[in-house]
Amino acid sequence: MSDAGSDDEAVAEQVFTALADPTRRALLAELAAGGPATATDLAARLPITRQAVAKHIALLADAGLVTAEPGERRRVRYRLRSAPMRVAQRYLAALARDWDGPLAALRDHLDT
Repeated sequence: MSDAGSDDEAVAEQVFTALADPTRRALLAELAAGGPATATDLAARLPITRQAVAKHIALLADAGLVTAEPGERRRVRYRLRSAPMRVAQRYLAALARDWDGPLAALRDHLDT
């Protein structure tokens, strides 16, 4: 496997780990629907504390799914980043292609 493939697999793994948690998925959905927001804004929209938001946002940032940007009055706003999600989608598409042939062969075998 090439280094680029290994890098893509590592990014995909981080994305899947981040998406495994329903709270992190809810945070991403909020950012997607409402645009950039502070941890305080997100805590007001979801049934979790600001501290919990900060913890989950840190994991999302580690996966590259959100980025912090300075806001007014030294408040940090978080913005979605789609590039890691696209890497994960390509990884899943490649896995699906790898399975298409064997699954078709199995289906043909079972149909005979």
